Amino acid sequence: MKTAKSLLSNTFAAGIAALLIPYGAQATSDDARKYHRLYEENCASCHGSDHGGFLAPALNNETLKGRSPTALRTIVMTGSFDTLMPPFYGRLSDDDIRGLVKHLQSTPKLDNPAWTIDDMKASLKVYVSDESKLPEKPAYAIDDMDDIIGVAARGKYGRGEGSKAVFINSKTHQKVGEIPTNAAAHIIDYNPANPRWAYVKNDTAEIFKVDLYSMQVVRSIKTGFNGPGLGVSRDGKYLMAGSYVPHNAVILNADTLEPLKTFELEGVDPDGNLVSSDSGMVIGTPYADVLVVALENAGQVWVVDLKDDFPVTKIENVGRHLHDAFLTHNGTKLMVASYDDSIVTAIDLKERKIIKKLDAGCVPHVGGGAAVQVDGRTLGFGTNFGDCSKTVVSVWDLDKMEVVKQVPVAGGTESPAAHQNAPYVAVDIISKDRRARTVQLIDKKSLEVVKTLDVGGHAYFPEYSADGKYLYVSAGYNGDEVAVFDSTSLEKVAAVPMESPAGIFSHGRVKYITRGLSPEESKGANP
Repeated sequence: MKTAKSLLSNTFAAGIAALLIPYGAQATSDDARKYHRLYEENCASCHGSDHGGFLAPALNNETLKGRSPTALRTIVMTGSFDTLMPPFYGRLSDDDIRGLVKHLQSTPKLDNPAWTIDDMKASLKVYVSDESKLPEKPAYAIDDMDDIIGVAARGKYGRGEGSKAVFINSKTHQKVGEIPTNAAAHIIDYNPANPRWAYVKNDTAEIFKVDLYSMQVVRSIKTGFNGPGLGVSRDGKYLMAGSYVPHNAVILNADTLEPLKTFELEGVDPDGNLVSSDSGMVIGTPYADVLVVALENAGQVWVVDLKDDFPVTKIENVGRHLHDAFLTHNGTKLMVASYDDSIVTAIDLKERKIIKKLDAGCVPHVGGGAAVQVDGRTLGFGTNFGDCSKTVVSVWDLDKMEVVKQVPVAGGTESPAAHQNAPYVAVDIISKDRRARTVQLIDKKSLEVVKTLDVGGHAYFPEYSADGKYLYVSAGYNGDEVAVFDSTSLEKVAAVPMESPAGIFSHGRVKYITRGLSPEESKGANP
């Protein structure tokens, strides 16, 4: 399959080499190109193409100042225990590891390297020119496309054969297809208007339009260097992709992947500073023809109307370090996590204003969202991503917008999952010890942890099947499988092997606006 990789390597590497030479007096142009290439192929998926960090810490001359080259070389060789970083001994030679460490310690963080709309257009690849010849129904046995579960498999090194999107029939727990993604797959979203289309975005900001009926990529485009943000409009006509590097977002035609308009992400933050910003969450909503993007560093949420020249309404002072969010009340209310303020901000998308800022524990992370209907109340659940002295899951009444309870859990948590037909809200535990293998189950009614599951590897991103009968959990690091549990008995019923599975995305998400609520319940008590 053709990709934009060669285009990126040739154009960007030359530019980076030119930037690096003044900073490394002994570096030659060939050295700069060689070690930039090694960095891009082995490190950038996690540490960022600008050396400024992404899933993993920044690696540049400032962050590594004073660090022992021997210690850094050891980490590269052996990997970092209980993180995504694998050992590179045997993959890279000792000379390459030494040279790479020297390169990292002499390279500055790059200043928002450009990837323009023209670069995007040049990266657009078409693999199926006539989509009318694609099959009219799935080429495999499946009762309902909502039964599809997509898994973002990273692969051991975040690139190569193990990096793919894997699709599973959640009734049979059998793979029905997979598509290579070159770099680690990160986000899978589905077209709300046509069940055959999925969109996969990887850690190097390539987007793949996937035909789920034939399980093949029909088009791809590179929208930046890294950043996970991706959303689909309610009519299935538009995508929006946001980047960490560069600081922009782009509207795409969902059929052709043609870029239509880019947005430079900058604004005045809650402290009064004008800042250029990474893209946080990007989301579409069933209530209106809009797409919504969070500006992580500027603390703003932008609502983009899908008409004319895509006008923007800017909601300011949402919080410091915005990241993920979920919808409730038929998509009219948006709950946005603010890391540095330890709050979740509720936004009214109809009125385009802040409703309330809610206590959310420490470094809140709401993932794909989780909510349940209990005794006439719509309850939302939020996890805490950070290393907090008090580890809790926050529970809010989403009708009254008030805190109901903070449930003690075994450690930091990342992604909550719920389903109206399942009795428990599942949360994955983050830690540097054996707790990281576990998922804890919170009873919907008592709001207490009632069960802890050991999934056999680092537990990631629980997700219920569309019918709620099964709970899927990625077992990463040493697990290398997706573990499947009966959602009521919590007995393990299946395992689907793959290399470093991460995010899990049910096709049912396009119907169940908030995970845990039926379409009717999603309207809430006060839509």
